[in-house]
Amino acid sequence: MIDTYGETESPTGRKRNRWLPWAIGLGLIAAVASGGLFWFFAGGAPAEVDLTETVSAVDETAAVQTSDGIEGEWSVDTSVGEFIVTDETTATFAGFRVEEVLESIGSTTAVGRTPSVSGSIEIEGTTLTSAEIVVDMTAIVSDQARREEAIQSALGTGADPEATFVLTEPVELGEAAASGEMVEVVATGELTLNGVTNTVEIPLQAQMVDGAILVTGSTEILFADYSVTAPSAPVVLSVENNGILEFQLWLSR
Repeated sequence: MIDTYGETESPTGRKRNRWLPWAIGLGLIAAVASGGLFWFFAGGAPAEVDLTETVSAVDETAAVQTSDGIEGEWSVDTSVGEFIVTDETTATFAGFRVEEVLESIGSTTAVGRTPSVSGSIEIEGTTLTSAEIVVDMTAIVSDQARREEAIQSALGTGADPEATFVLTEPVELGEAAASGEMVEVVATGELTLNGVTNTVEIPLQAQMVDGAILVTGSTEILFADYSVTAPSAPVVLSVENNGILEFQLWLSR
């Protein structure tokens, strides 16, 4: 058959030409979908917990009662700062960071945090003698909301909604702690997650800020130690078998 340009066109060629716009359209849709997945899953994760950054952010605005020294009983305070899961947060929180690899996207960091933290500590002189912190794991939100259902399932929050840390050995904070200097110590205690309890050592940083105590810490945990199965989804190629437990606590009298 002769077309209007004087060239021969076979029926097969016409069929192929008819499908060409569809093929281009499908290609564009795939590209947009891939870009959407990148935006949806791989958005910038919030930075790791950092005591110095938090102190700088709230030093002039912390609305907490002033007091002298560090001795006494201190309770977790959720009224200081602002909780923002997708960015630097200045409020009390506990959560995790996990590395994962996504199809067509590559490596990214999954983050989940909750401001629903309670508990108290006791300081005698300059020694931390007791501490019990309770975290409501059902209140965890992620920097990407689509992860949240899988997170709840993996952590077994239906049966064990709370995670706890109980100090088992006293921690000497030193005289510097009472004068407002930052101190670095290691706290040993029992961490219970998903109904499983293990002894852990958690490096801590602590500092008096405007009459309150700010404590930050993080430690690596193996999922298998707490019978946690890493979440899975078609777009998730792999998830590390370990994660970083991190927290930031404001404590007031």
